[in-house]
Amino acid sequence: MGKTMRAIGLMSGTSMDGIDVALIETDGENHVERLACLTVPYDAPFRSDLAAALEEALALTDRTARPGCLAAVEQELTRRHGSAIAQLLAQGTGGDVDVIGFHGQTVLHAPQRQLTVQIGDGAALARHTGLDVVYDLRAADVAAGGQGAPLAPVYHRALAARLPERPVAVLNIGGVGNVTWIGRDGTLIAFDTGPGNALIDDWIQGRTGRAIDADGAIAAAGKVDEDALLVLLTHGYFGQVPPKSLDRNAFSLDPVRHLALEDGAATLTAFTATSIARAREHFPEEPKLWVISGGGRRNRTLMSMVASQVESAVAPAEAAGFDGDAVEAEAWAYMAVRSLKGLPITFPGTTGVSTPLTGGVLARK
Repeated sequence: MGKTMRAIGLMSGTSMDGIDVALIETDGENHVERLACLTVPYDAPFRSDLAAALEEALALTDRTARPGCLAAVEQELTRRHGSAIAQLLAQGTGGDVDVIGFHGQTVLHAPQRQLTVQIGDGAALARHTGLDVVYDLRAADVAAGGQGAPLAPVYHRALAARLPERPVAVLNIGGVGNVTWIGRDGTLIAFDTGPGNALIDDWIQGRTGRAIDADGAIAAAGKVDEDALLVLLTHGYFGQVPPKSLDRNAFSLDPVRHLALEDGAATLTAFTATSIARAREHFPEEPKLWVISGGGRRNRTLMSMVASQVESAVAPAEAAGFDGDAVEAEAWAYMAVRSLKGLPITFPGTTGVSTPLTGGVLARK
């Protein structure tokens, strides 16, 4: 085992729910000790600010530009991440932290234009916390022709080392769905499956003012509109072969706008589940087990739909010994350590980059 480091990971990603923050001790390779985690939800006004920032970002051609409200939202986002770290450390985790892995909020992801934008000021966070920060972990991969996503697979493999099943699929259902297929020999194949919670959340927010379909109850009361589902599934993304990745806003609500609240929720939930099941077309072998992390695992209707379509065992992350809320934040902590050690975080099988590649920008405290 190499030198271990204590690292904090921060994940807000494509979801607009809040910040997941986690502390691990790791050597960036096989040793992972999970120490603490928490989630800090965003309030409704800040979610509205983020939605406005996403709109502003659609016109970006320079990943460093911050027009309109983007600069102010970035500053507030960074402040909130600093506060989340303070809350975690206030739990009395003990020991010094060596580095922070900072994802930031994805506001635009267009790898076909070699452009990915995550707002969040790494240098300001380093000053605020007095800790070194590794951030902008996607940029090097995109600049080298990769998709810049998904990045968590290398951490998924480290976690899955303790599982007896192979192959195994680790699925994260955040704003976008992404899957990591881990073969018998540790081979990684990973890509975005399609929508995660984003379309469902947007539908519920627009119709009810609520942030989510809690427990999938609204979808459970509705009926899937098969015609609308077929239209949704004609999106060109599903005809692409991996590596491939998505922007949160890649899909439209237009095919379901004529539906009642419950039927729209059911149809969009079926859309997410079906796109996840179709990911199997790109696996060399069917997984023996699907491990589900992210907020989507709490949606019982979605979990039931996924289980009925993938025809393999489906388990929430906790049943496999993971923390389904913390996996992505832990991954950013793990990759920050790998970045400091010059170890690769993206691979041909995960992002399509031509050779395994490290990444990240280091901001000193």
